[in-house]
Amino acid sequence: MQTTMNVSVLRTAAGCLAAVLATLHLGLARAAEAPADGREAEAKAAWADASAAHINGPTEIKLRDQAVLKLPAGYVWIPEPAASKLMRAMGNHPDDREIGLVFPQKDEENWMVVAKYEAAGYIKDDDAKDWNVDDLFKNLKEGTEAANEERRQRGFPELEIVGWVERPAYEAATHRLVWSMAARDKGDTTSAQSINYNTYALGREGYITLNLITGSDHIAEDKTHAHALLSSLDFNEGKRYSDFNSSTDKVAEYGLAALVGGFAAKKLGLLALAGAFFAKFAKLIVVALAGVGVAVKKFIGRSKA
Repeated sequence: MQTTMNVSVLRTAAGCLAAVLATLHLGLARAAEAPADGREAEAKAAWADASAAHINGPTEIKLRDQAVLKLPAGYVWIPEPAASKLMRAMGNHPDDREIGLVFPQKDEENWMVVAKYEAAGYIKDDDAKDWNVDDLFKNLKEGTEAANEERRQRGFPELEIVGWVERPAYEAATHRLVWSMAARDKGDTTSAQSINYNTYALGREGYITLNLITGSDHIAEDKTHAHALLSSLDFNEGKRYSDFNSSTDKVAEYGLAALVGGFAAKKLGLLALAGAFFAKFAKLIVVALAGVGVAVKKFIGRSKA
């Protein structure tokens, strides 16, 4: 009985997400040759894996061998490899840095968080006091242009960054970095902008990012979720920033400023390719994840039993 119910909801939800992707293809994709059928199949497979792998909060999520995320109640975790399949279905290009995705359990909330780990080594943070915000903005624009080549190849609209939503701020005591940028479809001055709200936790061997994707009209309330998740993340003993040993440990080839612009912007693709897609279709995506009108907590809470 339980299995039949979940499969039924799954099929409906997958159909909804596939419809969203088909709408994206018809209304947004500038490369008309990209086949809609392929995207629908990709979306269905991605949703099936995500629904089977989901984890409800409250619980502890191990982030590689580096840290633990104490996922609060009201949040849903999608682990790898299901998370990467969902991101790929939304136009992103995930790689081995992906850790997982976080969604809200409330169907009226329209946001997602992309979690990654970069084994870059120890990030020196002494350049934070000297960075030039205008230079960081310029480097981000260049990095976004480089990422647009992948979007063109896959038939998704190109992105352009608009401006800061929150200027880069680094808290030296906790080794946490926060910055946020608004993006939109290239040349589109009328539609709602998508927001990438980026939070970083620095560790001994690298750093973890929690990238909130939402719309410009919801950033004020949705960024509280990014901060709640960031404060719920703790590096394991021996992996903390303070555990760094200068005589044995690897030091990253770039400093803190590069996490906002420059080398890291081009290498890591910090403006997620799913941003504009999610901003335009956030409600439909979350409804799909919830089982078409059923809150996520009511749908995926059943299967864990």
